[in-house]
Amino acid sequence: MKFFTKEVKIAIVAIIGIVVLFYGLQFLKGLSVFANDDNYYVKFTDVSGVSASTPVYANGYKVGVVESVVFDYSARGNIVAVMGLDKKMRLPRGSRAEISSDLLGNIKINLLLGDDPINMIEKGDTIPGSAEMGMMGKIGKLMPTIEAMMPKLDSILTSLNMLLADPALAQTLHNVEGMTSNLNATSSELRTLSASLIREMPQMMQKANGVLDNTQQLTGNLATIDVASMTASINQTLANVNEMTSKLNSNEGTLGLLMRDASLYNHLNATVVSADSLLVDLKAHPKRYVHFSIFGSKTK
Repeated sequence: MKFFTKEVKIAIVAIIGIVVLFYGLQFLKGLSVFANDDNYYVKFTDVSGVSASTPVYANGYKVGVVESVVFDYSARGNIVAVMGLDKKMRLPRGSRAEISSDLLGNIKINLLLGDDPINMIEKGDTIPGSAEMGMMGKIGKLMPTIEAMMPKLDSILTSLNMLLADPALAQTLHNVEGMTSNLNATSSELRTLSASLIREMPQMMQKANGVLDNTQQLTGNLATIDVASMTASINQTLANVNEMTSKLNSNEGTLGLLMRDASLYNHLNATVVSADSLLVDLKAHPKRYVHFSIFGSKTK
């Protein structure tokens, strides 16, 4: 009787298929298939998202996976995750584990290594674990503050709506637009004026140089004037004027007598009156004073 009958062959193929399927599933989960990793235990109070095959990282490098998650019924509230780490991986004293997730929701465990380079945690020991406060956790922590700010934000929005609905704001914006247009026009005029000044600057400089030359020439002419001689001439003229004024105020000379002697004035006035009477009589009776005769004068 043959041992490898048809039924035995089928059984052997089935067993091999089951083994291959098991290790294939282990491989797909990320678990080590042929190597025996060192096991460490992490105690959590909440392992949301953590399951077998969850990767374990140290400083961003994958050093193992979670092999299983066990609920500790002896200490309610504690959940233990069994980590299978690479045999070369050693955990310093003070190390702990932290559950974190990325933006896509992928869960992983980060090992936060301690600072003790000498004392290491023994294989099979337990380290503390916690959950990283992700973005949603931080937002949840801020929710009480946000809720307290909501009434103030509502009041601010109400005031802002009232301000935007105020017609004065539209008028103010219109005025600002007008001011902006005026400023643009002024800027354009200033640019035009600046360009004109730049073009006329050489002529202005030439005229200024001419004025400076004339000023220098005038200064030179003033420097050549004999101030002492001119002053002496003016003083002499003033002395002569003073002398003439003194003579006019005195009784010396004709002008002084005319100005100060009343009798001479009266005589001159009487003479003028007599001359006036004579002229009047001459006009009235010219024959008394002038005689014309063709045959000579006739004695009366």
